[in-house]
Amino acid sequence: MTRWVRNGPGLAGAAIVAAMAVLAVVGPLVWGDAADRIDAAAILQGASAEHPLGTDNLGRDLLARVLVAGRYSLLLALAATLIGAAAGVVLGTLPAVLPRRAARLVTGTVNALVAFPGLLLAMFTAVVAGLGARGAVLGIGAAIAPGFARLTQTLAATVAGSDYVAAARMLGVSRRRVLTRHVLPNIAEPLILNLTQALGGALLGLAGMSFLGLGVQPPQFDWGRLLFDGFPRIYVTPEVALGPAAAIALAGIGFNLLGDALARAAARTSVPGKNSGTRPEPVPAGDPDPDAVLEVRDLTVTFPGGVTPVRELSLTVAPGEIVGLVGESGSGKSLTAAAIGGLVPYPGTVTYGALRLGGADVATLSDKELGTALAMVFQDPLAALNPALKVGGQLAEVAVVHQGATRAEARRRAVDRLGHVHLPDPARRAAQHPHELSGGMRQRAVIAMGLMGTPRLIVADEPTTALDVTVQRQILRLLREVVEETGAATLFISHDIAVVGELCDRVVVMYAGRVVEELPADRLAGGAAHPYTKALIACLPDLDTDRARPLAGIPGSQPAPARVGPGCAFAPRCALATARCAAERPPLLAHGPGRRVACWEVT
Repeated sequence: MTRWVRNGPGLAGAAIVAAMAVLAVVGPLVWGDAADRIDAAAILQGASAEHPLGTDNLGRDLLARVLVAGRYSLLLALAATLIGAAAGVVLGTLPAVLPRRAARLVTGTVNALVAFPGLLLAMFTAVVAGLGARGAVLGIGAAIAPGFARLTQTLAATVAGSDYVAAARMLGVSRRRVLTRHVLPNIAEPLILNLTQALGGALLGLAGMSFLGLGVQPPQFDWGRLLFDGFPRIYVTPEVALGPAAAIALAGIGFNLLGDALARAAARTSVPGKNSGTRPEPVPAGDPDPDAVLEVRDLTVTFPGGVTPVRELSLTVAPGEIVGLVGESGSGKSLTAAAIGGLVPYPGTVTYGALRLGGADVATLSDKELGTALAMVFQDPLAALNPALKVGGQLAEVAVVHQGATRAEARRRAVDRLGHVHLPDPARRAAQHPHELSGGMRQRAVIAMGLMGTPRLIVADEPTTALDVTVQRQILRLLREVVEETGAATLFISHDIAVVGELCDRVVVMYAGRVVEELPADRLAGGAAHPYTKALIACLPDLDTDRARPLAGIPGSQPAPARVGPGCAFAPRCALATARCAAERPPLLAHGPGRRVACWEVT
């Protein structure tokens, strides 16, 4: 609600749409008689106290007719929008269920229709279907359909590449069922949101059709017909045409503002604690941990279709501590970081028992507070930096937005921060674009961006993966220097358990979205207890590894997030697994100071 209050255009659009809806309900009831009352003594009058917008050629009050016409105008627009959306969704999803040649034919047809001017398509359809309201509705629906079809195709193609769709196809699920069960539910919300904007366009289109004489015909009338009737008098009594024109413009603006606001809201990533999903009853989190900068309890990330990549994760990070989060690709490490920073992509849902930064619930922090206290260092610095902007300008923006600094102050601080992370000639680098820097320089710039504020927590999501070993070591040394200087808590995410063991103070091991072991980093090599952690360590080659033999690996593969069973997810790959492991999930229990393990076989 707070965001809507701050969003002036969205709030204005919602108010206009609400007023139009009320007008559609009460307009004919209140002003219906006045709109139909013929007065031979008041024919073709201009504005007056009795008739603020004048009268028509039968002496009927035009203000009343404008107010009454709202219902018919909105109903016709709604009908055209629904027809266009239904036809567009069908056209957009057909390529997913038809054979390849037929799918290409449908796609080509949609492309041709998108390239065809919408108004001409609407006029052609209206002429073929017959003049009047029905022909105009079908014409506008035909003009709307190609855009919906293109949007549906794009969204469906994105979802069709998901792992759970691939798994369903491998299991032999029919195309129709894949479409109705896996694809359409995941693209329904953006399509529904697009209806609002399409409704505004349909309203304007129908008014245009009626104004051209192709739409509503007497004795029926909508706003476009009233504009058509009043236009010949616009130079003598302009108010007779301006009244319906204002109604058309206001309604169109309202629907477009509301649709734009809804689309932006849907495009935003979900924010922890502020999603619409029903929060499960977690274990009571209790009071904040006074020794933790980051405190996470029972964090869960879910996506439609039963996909749960992160499951009831709990961890803490203390000031000046570097905690490593490790596991194979797909174990949920990066989504955990995204959930902490409020960056889980739509339509993901984040729930938790507690998610605190510096003792405060992340959901209660403003964007400015969160942006100042949390620094994110991403895996690909080239993707994290805007290629169209200079490096210094991007760093300066942090100080301008979050700290209220002037442009000059922010730029000086940006150069200082670039020098702080040992970037050579920082003033020159600040004036360059990201592509002019090497990979290591770009990663240093991203770290400097995080240091533009005073971060209490640094989340580094595989920041050295794309770098060579020499630059990787420099970045790791730099992270350690930053932590020692600032005292910030750091969550270091990596699939490289050797790097984590060297850099971190404590290690948290994830598998299939859950924490399976937590232990001090200095005990990682010789003191790991969980079979998965041991297997990860056994895969690390060293100078004594026999190069004549194949590298060690873990047999099998990690289960997909939607196919995690009730027991231990690692059981199918574990040599120690028993029947109990497959049937019951082991809890994460303490096994000595600073260690937790989730395994039935660890005593």
